Amino acid sequence: MALDTKYNAVVTALGMYVPETILDNKYFEKIVETNDEWIKSRTGISERRIIENGATSDLATGAAKDLIEKYNINPEEIDVVIVSTVTPDMFFPATACLVQDNIGAKNAWGFDVSAACSGFLFGFHVGASLIESGRYKKVLVIGADKMSAITDYTDRNTCILFGDAAAAVLLEPTEDKNFGLQDSLLHCDGSGREALYMKGGGSLNPPTHETVDKKLHYIFQDGKAVFKVAVKGMADISYEIMQKNNLTSEDIAYLVPHQANLRIIDATAQRMGIPKEKVMINIDKYGNTTAATIPLCLVEYYRDGKVKKGDKLILSAFGAGFTWGATYLVWGMD
Repeated sequence: MALDTKYNAVVTALGMYVPETILDNKYFEKIVETNDEWIKSRTGISERRIIENGATSDLATGAAKDLIEKYNINPEEIDVVIVSTVTPDMFFPATACLVQDNIGAKNAWGFDVSAACSGFLFGFHVGASLIESGRYKKVLVIGADKMSAITDYTDRNTCILFGDAAAAVLLEPTEDKNFGLQDSLLHCDGSGREALYMKGGGSLNPPTHETVDKKLHYIFQDGKAVFKVAVKGMADISYEIMQKNNLTSEDIAYLVPHQANLRIIDATAQRMGIPKEKVMINIDKYGNTTAATIPLCLVEYYRDGKVKKGDKLILSAFGAGFTWGATYLVWGMD
């Protein structure tokens, strides 16, 4: 493939994996002071999946194998494996290396992307850039998180929100510029780091009895502060990418939002002038699976026959960092 040729990166295959174990809202009524109606009205979540025996690499491998088997992909033809996650199996080797080995992608290199709930968008953009460069023909981008591993199930503010899942897309080049990734707007702002974080385990607070006792190895979220900036961040960036690409609400087939909170999703759709039927939603079934939410929506809606070739999609997310962004994608699969 000539390096001076310009390509677009198009999605050519998808896969997903969700664990079998379901935690419904009734489960949380037994362990913290909450109830089903309260959870649903404030988050939109009815249940979430939890992997009981396994790690993030198992979730990611499951999604990758689903993609490979359903589309008859030769794993040895995969050039790059990108895993977006904030719950890697370990600091090193990267979870991407474990997945690469598990699926037999013998000729691939890879790495992890840490951008929290914006992780898939960041990984997707990087993967697309590798395709656009002309150097690579098949880039596997996976969003995967085992949020149950860093969730404090005595904290009623956070334990109800998160689930475990993974979903994957394969990016390949197309010379038809009408399809594939058209544009991305991505941002980060580290001044928001005190509102959403996990302080333990890294070089700042290496694991000790004290860090464990202080629960520093669990996710911390200032819900009100995050909600306020997330609503504005996701809504504004989604509207901005529409304006930049001269898109109207009628042009857009679907908004594909990060599934953190139904109220944030509704606010984003409202800002874009998009009706509810054009918004991908599965938060009710899976909760917030962090980097997996957006690709999980894409897989489910495509497999349900709801996404057609030529559909214009806006992918939008907001996460810890703070990180946020939006991607304009024209669907290229039949």
